[in-house]
Amino acid sequence: MSNRSDTWSDLELDLDGDTLREECGVFGIFGHPDAAAITALGLHALQHRGQEAAGIVSFDGSRFHSERKLGLVGDSFSDRGTIERLEGTSAVGHVRYSTTGETVLRNVQPLFAELDVGGFAVAHNGNLTNGLTLRRDLIRDGAICQSTTDTEVIVHLVARSRKGGVVERFVDAIRRIEGAYALVALTNKKLIGARDPHGIRPLVIGELDGRYILASETCALDIIGARFVRDVENGEVVVITDAGIESLRFAPPQAERPCVFEYIYFARPDSVVNGRSVYAARKAFGAELAREAPADADVIVPVPDSGVPAAIGFAQACGVPYELGIIRNHYVGRTFIQPTQSVRELGVRLKHSANRAVVEGKRIVLVDDSLVRGTTSVKIVRMMREAGAREVHFRIASPPITHPDFYGIDTPEREKLLAATHDLEGMRAYIGADSLAFLSVEGLYRGLGCERRNPARPQFTDHCFTGDYPTALTDLTVATPRKLALLAEAD
Repeated sequence: MSNRSDTWSDLELDLDGDTLREECGVFGIFGHPDAAAITALGLHALQHRGQEAAGIVSFDGSRFHSERKLGLVGDSFSDRGTIERLEGTSAVGHVRYSTTGETVLRNVQPLFAELDVGGFAVAHNGNLTNGLTLRRDLIRDGAICQSTTDTEVIVHLVARSRKGGVVERFVDAIRRIEGAYALVALTNKKLIGARDPHGIRPLVIGELDGRYILASETCALDIIGARFVRDVENGEVVVITDAGIESLRFAPPQAERPCVFEYIYFARPDSVVNGRSVYAARKAFGAELAREAPADADVIVPVPDSGVPAAIGFAQACGVPYELGIIRNHYVGRTFIQPTQSVRELGVRLKHSANRAVVEGKRIVLVDDSLVRGTTSVKIVRMMREAGAREVHFRIASPPITHPDFYGIDTPEREKLLAATHDLEGMRAYIGADSLAFLSVEGLYRGLGCERRNPARPQFTDHCFTGDYPTALTDLTVATPRKLALLAEAD
């Protein structure tokens, strides 16, 4: 889930550094006596997908129970009292990173509402590209919105549907939404999962003690000892009840286009996404990069942590030693580095330290997963030179990011993407490296074990590199600044 906010200026996103921000993670389990505790563990495994807030809604057969907290899962759901308050044998959970908008309790998921067909809780990973337009129409029609999340639009659409049962209403609602989404919903008698028609966002089915689970990634199944069953297919709704799993199609069959950034950055390395090992894919990206853009060097250094698998692959492919030339401090809290600009400038040193014994006097190749604005890359290159590196070559294990994302990834508007405003030499000069190279789009596909057979219909959602968006971007083409201003006033 992401929050496409209510003013035009809020659509102008910004990033503090070179890192793409995570999306969100969802989890659900049906019919297990330890539902809440298992959901909390699953959310722990998905913490990398969102660190701003977490929530769990459970159902005990007669009542729904909700706990939604700001902060990390471990800070909110590790005490016995919280878990005991989440009574019941079914639960859904969510970890949140908002691409825009406020981090406030009213936006924390799962969202819950009492409908005329019973209680309904829903959690969402992705972003609706027509969410603002739908929200505007709902508000004009008398809807009262309690949050600024696009997920609330889904709740209203389910509530207003004229269909009979809750599953029919759910299907009716998601047929009206556009964009990228993986949804888990809990009702009085059902756990429901859905994946968008292109399969942009991931969702898997697992099984534990004969009970079924829905989760964003397989790593959430591994942490609880669950068995992977299969991926939810693109355009599929799965309905889990005491009788088992029922599968429904809500959209015509079409080619699946999963987001390629799940393999580059978002998913945990130990996850398997759409049948591919994320770790193996990242190593393969590094190996392809070494073949495409070799460098005369003494040591290969990863930019931790997301650049590590690609750096291993790069080093193995070119036969140059791999060393930890940068040490990451995992215990720096985000709030600690916020107060003043001078402290912010030291942020990269708080998070990363040069390992002088490895880099001094050496020709080094830095390997990172992606480059967004380039600001952190500037600081890391400078750090390596101050530690005595003789040459610093930068290699990026993905293509240049030239277009913003509208499917749940926090990227700036195009004017703030370094690759959209600079040529290769300009980017190299900006970050201060002796050389700079990116993995090609073709190399990215080779790393995934396939070819980009038809540039007009790629096998993955790769719009950040190609500008080929797989869905309509209704809010950008229909929602004018005036309309968005009216929406903000209504909210």
